[in-house]
Amino acid sequence: LKVEMYYLREFQAYSELTSAIEAYISFYNHDRFQKRLNGLSPVEYRSQAA
Repeated sequence: LKVEMYYLREFQAYSELTSAIEAYISFYNHDRFQKRLNGLSPVEYRSQAA
């Protein structure tokens, strides 16, 4: 989170930071494919296991 989002940007307000963190968490869980999960996003991997 810090390396991919926080360190690359400068935030002017706390609310801007919190909305950016929420957007990144959503991206990470739904859209970011991970090699260790066989090329699936975490949500896709969990739904496949169930």
